Amino acid sequence: MNDELREKLKYLRLTGLINQWEHILELASQSNFSAVRLLEYVVEEEYKIKKENSRKLRLSRAKIPEHLVMETFPFHQQPNLNKKKLLTIYDAFDYMPKNQNLLWIGPTGTGKSALATAFLIQAINQGYNGRFILFPDLIETLYQSIADHSQDKVIKTFASYDCLLIDELGYIEMETVQVGLFFTLLHKRHKRKCTLITSNLGFQQWTSFLKNEQLTAALIDRLTENSHIINMNKCASLRAKLAP
Repeated sequence: MNDELREKLKYLRLTGLINQWEHILELASQSNFSAVRLLEYVVEEEYKIKKENSRKLRLSRAKIPEHLVMETFPFHQQPNLNKKKLLTIYDAFDYMPKNQNLLWIGPTGTGKSALATAFLIQAINQGYNGRFILFPDLIETLYQSIADHSQDKVIKTFASYDCLLIDELGYIEMETVQVGLFFTLLHKRHKRKCTLITSNLGFQQWTSFLKNEQLTAALIDRLTENSHIINMNKCASLRAKLAP
């Protein structure tokens, strides 16, 4: 490949073709590829590379702290978890096109975050964009946006993710304005996007951090209206089982 052709391929961002140039020439000379079949092969390979690079970029932008997948979850250590229900939802993969919510409720260490992360990664691998964020970090981000009057922009950003995982809902003190911003965000996502939530607190305890019974009731109604709820209250702590 001469330098001029290489530069043209770089300009077209056909890096896969650059890297496989010699291999493709070898195929052309040794295989019974017609001109059409050879062109099809080149396009198919470039398409695969672009798709994979796009998937990796979406994963990177999702800011997932630990890339946990369903295949590695220790179901054998959680006999009280409804594995059939969970895998039926996962395998059907209609929670994304139907803009459904998934909520995991249960004690610390039972694997809620791992399962929710597996669903988020599945959505990203299937071509959707997503984001992982801890609930305290989300609330702090929303609160800080008030200072520079960027709350509309911040809410729009989080509302735009096809799949948003909010981990560890609860256990922080919230001011009225923070509650309002959080409610606004979930209202904008309602029936438009998929939201994944994990919480150590049952619904009846959400008023402890939302500080408003009417708003809490309205929020729970929206979240559960089009959703799957995974009850993990009877599940044991995986951390305790892994402890020496």
